Parts: sequence; C-alpha cells; structure tokens
Amino acid sequence: MKRALWLFATAYLAMAADGELKFFEIAEFPLEGGATIRDCRIGYRTYGKLDAAEANVVLFPAWFTGTSKDLEQYFGTGPAKMIDTSKYFVIAVDALANGVSSSPSNSASQPRLKFPKVSIRDMVNSQKRLITEAFGIKQLHAVIGISMGGMQAFQWAVAYPGLMERSIPIVGTPQLTSTDLLLWTAEVRAIQQHKDYNSGNYAKQPDIESLSLIHAFALTSPLYRATRTSRVQFPAYLKEALARNAGFDANDRIRQLEAMLSHDVAAPYGGSLARAAAEVRARLLVIVAEKDHMVNPATAVEFAKLLRAPVVALDGDCGHLIFECQSDGVVPKVTEFLRQFEPRRPFFEKVLK
Repeated sequence: MKRALWLFATAYLAMAADGELKFFEIAEFPLEGGATIRDCRIGYRTYGKLDAAEANVVLFPAWFTGTSKDLEQYFGTGPAKMIDTSKYFVIAVDALANGVSSSPSNSASQPRLKFPKVSIRDMVNSQKRLITEAFGIKQLHAVIGISMGGMQAFQWAVAYPGLMERSIPIVGTPQLTSTDLLLWTAEVRAIQQHKDYNSGNYAKQPDIESLSLIHAFALTSPLYRATRTSRVQFPAYLKEALARNAGFDANDRIRQLEAMLSHDVAAPYGGSLARAAAEVRARLLVIVAEKDHMVNPATAVEFAKLLRAPVVALDGDCGHLIFECQSDGVVPKVTEFLRQFEPRRPFFEKVLK
C-alpha cells in the first residue's frame, strides 16, 4: 500500500510544475478553541521530487501575511538557495487566514469575522493533515520557518515529535514575551480602532497608515533605519513602507495576529518551557537576531538551551530581517544542518495519535 501511495503521489506531482498552487480540502476542520472551519482549504506548492523512501521532505510554512509564493525565493539549486531542490522535496504551505488558505477574506460560509479564531497549533494541525492525508507521508526530514513560520516550526517540534527529524525556526519563538505581546496588541488595536474598519464590516479595504508605521518601525533596529535612510530620503522611504503593508485584508490580519498573540508551545504544560521541551525529539537549529524588535529572541534561546540545541545568534542591525540582509549567515547554517543528517527512513518509535 505504501509503495502504491508513493507511486500515485509521484505520478501526480510529475504532472504539476514546480511552484503550481494546489489545494488540500477538508470538509470540516475542528479548531483547538472548539470552533470549526467549514469547507476548509489549505494552499500549498511543491518543489523538487519526492524520493522512493519518502525521506527527503522539507515542510516550509508561510510567515505572517506571507504566502507560499513568497517562499519560493529560497528554493532551487546553487549556494544562495536555502533548500536544494535537487536533493529535497519541499512543501511550501499557506498558513490559515493568509488569504490563500481558508481565511475571513475568502470563506463563503464564514466570511469576515464569522470566520473563527485560529491558533498557531491549528495551522500546524492543518499542515499535519496535509502531509499525512494528501501525500501519505509519515515523517518529515525537516520543518523550516521564518518569523510566524518559525513559531510554527517550534509548535511542530512540540506537537508532533515523532513526525519530524529536525526543526529550524528562524527569527521565531516558542512563547511570546511581553515585548511581543505589546507589539502585536498595538497592531490589533490600530486595526480595530480605525474609523473605516467598522468592526470588520468595511465596504472597502481600510487604509490604516498607523498599522504600517508600527510594523515598519519594528521590522529593523533603530540604528539600521537611521543609517540606511537619511532625513532627505525619508519621504520616499515612508511612501514605500506604507505601500508595503497595503493590500492584505484587515480581517485576515486580525486572525493571524490573534493566532500569534495566543501562541505558546508550553500552554498545555502549565506554561513550562522545560516540560514542553521534554516532548521534543527532533534535532533543532535555532536562528535568532539579537537586535530583533519584532520577535524577541529570548525564549527561543532559552528553549534551545533546554534542548542543548545549537543557536545561531546574528547581531546585525537589520534586526528581524536577518534572513534577507544577513543571508550569508543564515543559508550556510541551514544547508549544513540539513546535510549533517542525511534523509533516511523513519527512526522514531513513538506512534502518532
């Protein structure tokens, strides 16, 4: 049966070009908060080829407001690519509420804020169903994620320890600090209190400049912005910053913000990171930015220490954007960590529930 599933998956994937958007459908998807997403769809794209042992799968969830299309810049061949698609089979997944997978903006049966609140764990649960039900995959070589994708990578490691060999969270966190809560709460309030938001029932997409400014301020360190943008250049930069956050649906953003605000891998363990870490069986490589003003690195470093996992702490002034402006400090570390442990058959004895 397993061989038949692999042959079917291989034949299906061979017909689809790398990067083609596809959907996995779940008629009723239960959420950990007790609600249900009806007619749930999970968007995804694949890159590379699944090997016969199904041992080369890398799952890459999307970041906050990001899509699977945004991720494809990291896949390919050559030293600048984070994941070598001649070697690994990559599944890039659209997180719930990102406007591609089921979201307030695209749900016919649960539009706008009738769409239920989701959590990071819900995103991970939907991805688990994707890989096990749509592909028949029983183990991942790795889960890699950036920012909110990194939060999902931490959640994967705790929630499904027997389904993955390694996890690489990049500028993510297993548990938000008060600094993170302050930032994301400010973004939620900026949306909710805007005159055009109308409790989510807006006639047209509200243009919330304060939201864009908050986000832009936290994206890099103050020193980075001060040295990269002069006073004379500021008007042009401001225009660019405001445009960058335009277009993403406000209700989708609210639901993803709420997911991050509730994120805590230790919640089922009385808030104890040590108890949560005791569940982890995967090898972790934790990559953080020491000057990150968007996702505080403290709990990621603490979690890594509990696991005696290696930490790559980059101190560049670009802060949260280290995966872009310090890619030479990120990409080689990721590729080496994947290469250290070659893809192989499942080795965990724990039975998934």
